[in-house]
Amino acid sequence: MNQALQLGFRPIINLSRTWCSFAVFPRNLGIGRLAPLRGKVMGSKGRCFSNSSSIADQNIDRKLKETIDNDNPISNIPLLKLRDIKDDPGKIEAMTVQQLRTALRTAGIPSKGLKRELVSALQSYLANEIDGESSVLAEKLDPSNSDKKISMMMETKSVEDQVQDVNSISQVSKAQRSRKTVKQLQVKGKTVDVDAKIVATEQKKTVCASGRKTSLKKRKEPLDVDGKDVSAENGVTPVNQSEPWTILAHKKPQKGWIAYNPRTMRRTPHTGNTNFVKILSWNVNGLRALLKLEGFSALELARRENFDILCLQETKLQEKDVESIKQSLIEGYENSFWTCSNAKLGYSGTAIISRIKPLSVRYGLGISEHDSEGRVVTAEFDSFYLLSVYVPNSGDGLRRLTYRTTEWDPSLSNYIKELEKSKPVILTGDLNCAHEEIDIYNPAGNKRSAGFTIEERQSFGTNFLSRGFVDTFRKQHPGVVGYTYWGYRHGGRKTNKGWRLDYFLVSEAIAVDVHDSYIIPDVVGSDHCPIGLVLKL
Repeated sequence: MNQALQLGFRPIINLSRTWCSFAVFPRNLGIGRLAPLRGKVMGSKGRCFSNSSSIADQNIDRKLKETIDNDNPISNIPLLKLRDIKDDPGKIEAMTVQQLRTALRTAGIPSKGLKRELVSALQSYLANEIDGESSVLAEKLDPSNSDKKISMMMETKSVEDQVQDVNSISQVSKAQRSRKTVKQLQVKGKTVDVDAKIVATEQKKTVCASGRKTSLKKRKEPLDVDGKDVSAENGVTPVNQSEPWTILAHKKPQKGWIAYNPRTMRRTPHTGNTNFVKILSWNVNGLRALLKLEGFSALELARRENFDILCLQETKLQEKDVESIKQSLIEGYENSFWTCSNAKLGYSGTAIISRIKPLSVRYGLGISEHDSEGRVVTAEFDSFYLLSVYVPNSGDGLRRLTYRTTEWDPSLSNYIKELEKSKPVILTGDLNCAHEEIDIYNPAGNKRSAGFTIEERQSFGTNFLSRGFVDTFRKQHPGVVGYTYWGYRHGGRKTNKGWRLDYFLVSEAIAVDVHDSYIIPDVVGSDHCPIGLVLKL
């Protein structure tokens, strides 16, 4: 196959993990005094935190004083009353956040997080520590304990705190940490791998106070993505960094939402004698740039997807480029129809490439003020009309918002309704609107961003959905978060911070004939990915 239109895909996005580490260097413990203990922890922003013996001494003195003298009723709870609280979980639930944090700090346990996390931490502490008769709180309430005992306790706690600090980062400082979470602990010659998903160590320490052994064993945490926990228990697909689209990335996820995973959600290929047509649509964000992309092959894409028709948007071609591309199409796809922008060269542009010869083809909407930017190609087939459409973006400062919502959208809507009088319509392309909050990673932060303004969303509903056109992906996947666009600027694709801007809208009459409506997120080369539709004829 020739160079032109060598559209294809890279097999899989390879994302290498970023490793960072911190180390703890316990010194020799003195018998008569608290030995110097220095530790350094690197935060997600590269900040360093250190503990010295003087700081540790001050913290112990402060906590002892708080335990004995503080008027806070929770911090003064004796061991027997803690037993009562343990036996009556309702008392823990009734505690305020401040009371919970005070109790946890008194017990030497990290006190960051939401109330439910604090309640869980205190319940766990009471279950484990009091039953073992060796709680850290009991140690602090009895200042007559020897310095040696406190020293040994601090040695064990220093290792535990380092691990717990990592968990705190995972649960509390998620936005800062990103996913650079894998760290190493070096404790007396043993290396322990620590990350936000698995915190594991076989290192065991003995606390002299009661002879109890504190073991830091494998602990599992849901791996955080952009401020939200991803857990199979919540019905969310586990994170696979080689497939970032399987991450449920959303600032405000609702109960029951899950991430789109084409490996499990694409329907099995049709079988039997029923005739189907398979259509792909893709905003390529510059066809010539795509053709030059190393490792890109149209032949491989065509073999893998076996599509009948390919619709393109934002080709950014000029009229002079079209003929050479038409001469170099993949064998079997000789029918192609292109429209380019005349108002601004190298801008916009749409196309339909098909191995099925259409009955007729038309360009634009038939309205001169809308047809100078090459935004619409319509192909008529035996049982439907197919439109490849690139809807105008409202632009920086929403300068074209009024044009988009009061002129373009109504004109396109009237055009397809007129076509629908003779046969059903399939409208596909980059419609430049994330219709619902589920269709965008950060809905609250984009209320006045082009593509998610209330005006555009209302226009989308009024001019298309309310006039009998069905959003096929949302109909098939009502609670699925699947994006088709990720901005280059912030590397949104590798963290799945995206928008769903690309659609297959079909006439209600043929919505029941849709076998599959899907997203192909692993195909790269553009800031959009292809989408697909399989329709029973």
